[in-house]
Amino acid sequence: MKHLERALDKQNSFWKYLVMTLILFLGASSIGSIPLIITMIVQTIRHGLPDMTAGSITDLSRFGISHNTVYFLLLLSFVPMLLAFHWLVKLFHKRTLMETINGRNHLRKGRIGMGMLIWGTLMAISLVWGLVISPENYQLQFHPERFFWLLVITLLIMPFQTTFEELFFRGYLSQGVAAATHSRWLTLIIISLAFGLMHAFNPEVKEFGFWIAIPGYILMGAILGAVSILDDGIELAIGIHYINNAFIALFTTHSASALQTDALFRVEQIDPAGELIWTGIFAVVALLILGKIYRWNFSILNRKVATNPPPIPELHPPVTFNAEGN
Repeated sequence: MKHLERALDKQNSFWKYLVMTLILFLGASSIGSIPLIITMIVQTIRHGLPDMTAGSITDLSRFGISHNTVYFLLLLSFVPMLLAFHWLVKLFHKRTLMETINGRNHLRKGRIGMGMLIWGTLMAISLVWGLVISPENYQLQFHPERFFWLLVITLLIMPFQTTFEELFFRGYLSQGVAAATHSRWLTLIIISLAFGLMHAFNPEVKEFGFWIAIPGYILMGAILGAVSILDDGIELAIGIHYINNAFIALFTTHSASALQTDALFRVEQIDPAGELIWTGIFAVVALLILGKIYRWNFSILNRKVATNPPPIPELHPPVTFNAEGN
């Protein structure tokens, strides 16, 4: 095991996690939000202050900004956060981005694609099922030009958001909690709760209530955490998280959605309890399929995190010489 164990060194002080988190979410996030703030100010000067009491708090179309522009600017804020993370994790923890991903010196790219394939297929099945069972709940709103730009933004910019969140939660914070507790189960539970509570101010929570909406986020965090622990790295979680958000952005939107997009379908009614059940089913199916593909030993979850760090991976193989000195 390499991923969680990579943090078992003397660079794991609590103050480093606190300071780095504050810099990322107060500093880098604020810098990334400047283009959106400027756009909102310009639109307010041009059209006046909009009614802020109506609709979702994240529906900034009330400022006269198109959904695609808002979508782009919201995701754009994660670019400096990801760049800052890359620099700060080395500064504070002497750890590379790759070591935060899987404790190694190389990226297992195929796992990202596999996570996208398995989870994307399950989401597609869910959408088709909904269209067959309740077609009246899905209003087609296909606008070719808007959808094209939505697709471009989703392909090029959304990976910054989902990758940063996985690096921060399933990578960085998970390594820190594992080093402190030496328990994979506690790491899974604590990080899943933190991931769920991070979404406490999302409009879905206001619309459906804390105790209905938050369990869905916690469950999603638990799925991403479980595959990361079982696979000893977060590549699968990066793929699953990306396709989950991308699929929703491209194909379904709702008045309470955190990201208002020109998706293919507008869903009239959301059943959060039903979606929670669907997510649970997806979790079981995905874990079984991925476990079969990668031959996971599920008992790893019960295995304590080691007390000594593994050797730090070398970026390049050592140079060797033969008898002639070549």
